[in-house]
Amino acid sequence: MDCWELLLFTWIICFFSLPSDGLHRIPLKKMASIKESMKTRGDLLEKLKMALGTQINENNSMDAVLSLGLYNFVDNQYYGEISIGSPPQTFKVIFDTGSSDFWVPSSHCDPVDSICEFHNQYDASISSTYRPNGSEFFIEYESGWVEGFLSQDTLTIGGIKMTQVFVEATEFSVIPFGLAWFDGILGLGYSEQSVSRITPVFDNIMTQGVLEEDVFSIYYSRSSEQKAGELILGGSDPNYYQGTFHYIKTSHPDFWQIPMQGVAVESQVVSCEAGCDAVVETGSSFITGPTDSISELMKIIGAEKHGKEYLVECDLASTLPDISFNFDGKDFTLQGSDYVLENEDSSNEMCLVALHGKNIGPLWRLGTTFIQKFYIEFDRHNNRIGLALAA
Repeated sequence: MDCWELLLFTWIICFFSLPSDGLHRIPLKKMASIKESMKTRGDLLEKLKMALGTQINENNSMDAVLSLGLYNFVDNQYYGEISIGSPPQTFKVIFDTGSSDFWVPSSHCDPVDSICEFHNQYDASISSTYRPNGSEFFIEYESGWVEGFLSQDTLTIGGIKMTQVFVEATEFSVIPFGLAWFDGILGLGYSEQSVSRITPVFDNIMTQGVLEEDVFSIYYSRSSEQKAGELILGGSDPNYYQGTFHYIKTSHPDFWQIPMQGVAVESQVVSCEAGCDAVVETGSSFITGPTDSISELMKIIGAEKHGKEYLVECDLASTLPDISFNFDGKDFTLQGSDYVLENEDSSNEMCLVALHGKNIGPLWRLGTTFIQKFYIEFDRHNNRIGLALAA
């Protein structure tokens, strides 16, 4: 084979290895429930008891689970697979637009009272492409914390391979990570959000020049099928939405945050009358709003407060009033069946309302509850978010 034939052969291989539509797709799966986690991870129960100083077991009622505030991080989230190293080591990660750092459990996890044994662990010693860094890392999320150190290796995501600095996590808070089916978190936020001050994964991808557009999109289905959603790098898929995208420019240069003009129950505006901001956060399960606003909203729909959460009778979900979020004069509306979580326990007549109050000022967070209804496009080139009714 002469050099021209070799070049032609190489070009053909490269061409046909590219996605046919120019998009890089990562299938997403929906997480198992908290109850399922408890049933399948018996050893974990002892660690939870030690951490919580309370009684908890696989037969706990919804009351016990709600009192711990666990639903908001575990039961209504999606994860996909990426790999690190050579040969590749596979991890299940949440893709989170509310943060920018990327971490997975390390083989150097603290062996004492560690939850790492319940997750895949990155082992640098078996990767030929590993390079040490060693800088310390600590991040505190709303629901827990992670600490570890930085390393560098080859990351493969959606068929894209690149060198990436990431965090080897060595210690975690048991809640919520002990109950989580995912191994780590891959932040899709802006670089200014990065605690570690490293180049975030999507920024790194953009510099590779492999995307047709500096865009990614997220589709979440309420289905419990194996493929319950998809993260698409480089664009969006018309099969996942109806009509056209409604684009809103971001209101903050460092966050996926957009201006909102009101939150209404039916035609009654209950919050954000004078305008406020909303963060579209793929790593959050619920819709979160100011405590007073959520309290008023729950009063209107007739929900009962239980600890930090709100419950309604399951068979009333389809009769509950619509809740609308207004962006640039266009309402994005959730029906009762959209914002009430189905209860896997058929003996329990009460279901969880997937809205949560938090004293975070006038800011709202639109998590999985919202994204299941609307397909979201995150456009870094134009610093805007596109919303369309999911198909």
